[in-house]
Amino acid sequence: MSVIDLRSDTVTQPTPGMLAAMHAAPTGDDVYGEDPTVNRLEAELAARLGFAAGLFVPSGTMSNLLGLMAHCERGEEYIVGQQAHTYKYEGGGAAVLGSIQPQPLEFQADGSLDLAQVEAAIKPDDFHFARTRLLALENTMQGKVLPLSYLAQARRFTRERGLELHLDGARLYNAAVKLGVDAKEITQHFDSVSVCLSKGLGAPVGSVLLGSRAYIAKARRLRKMVGGGMRQAGILAAAGLYALEHQVARLAEDHRNAAQLADGLTALGYVVDPVQTNMVYVQLDQRATACKAFAAERGVVLSAAPRLRMVTHLDVSSAQIEQVVGVFADFARQ
Repeated sequence: MSVIDLRSDTVTQPTPGMLAAMHAAPTGDDVYGEDPTVNRLEAELAARLGFAAGLFVPSGTMSNLLGLMAHCERGEEYIVGQQAHTYKYEGGGAAVLGSIQPQPLEFQADGSLDLAQVEAAIKPDDFHFARTRLLALENTMQGKVLPLSYLAQARRFTRERGLELHLDGARLYNAAVKLGVDAKEITQHFDSVSVCLSKGLGAPVGSVLLGSRAYIAKARRLRKMVGGGMRQAGILAAAGLYALEHQVARLAEDHRNAAQLADGLTALGYVVDPVQTNMVYVQLDQRATACKAFAAERGVVLSAAPRLRMVTHLDVSSAQIEQVVGVFADFARQ
């Protein structure tokens, strides 16, 4: 029985073409700045997204951590969403390792932060308070795409208030494909962007942090400090380059499969959130644990959550989505 894993788009396996590119990659010592494939990935992604420089790191968590620490000094503050990955799902690293105070706010229904609420959260210039330095957004946010008009508004807002603007773009390319725009149309509004290569793009490891040359130089020093310096990392960077060349446009297929799954579950009577990209959220409430076990017996791997997230990716086909819908139909009937 083939396994259908819908827990995340991080579970993908490298394709044959990606493995061939990794095998053929020229390498050097990246801590010395001598790995040609890493250098090419950093330069190419920076050029594509409109930045002066990039930094290849092992994970999105590290990329965001370095991004926040390169913007904020100890005792300063960043404003962020309550459910944002940088705040909730990265081990509190900004606070623990960077001594940066988070100021979380509730997200709006569309995944944005209300800029009026952001303004109210900015601290006065008073030594009683942490100095507000940064606004951090996430795109996509639980599969929702931030509108370009909102990003332009956020850019104006931060400039007028002397704040920097960081994007956790773990699924940046899902947002770009959904909007039908070049990813640079999104990233042009930000001072820094973290791009994950190991989610929908299908690389096995790695993220890239992008920003100005001075900003990336600071982040590179911080990368060494937190143990993120790698040696012959071109083997991994080659996978990222292959993904950027071959596996961006195909994200639309994941979006179609997610919509197919949502439609199938809705027809069965499940309550499903509107789908924009590759994430499907379905209300299971107290049935979550039983559903996970039921699905596992039938070759479908799920998380167990009252609001269950399922994520489509390059290792899940339309035919397999129909199998998943069948499993949920059987579960509903039992």
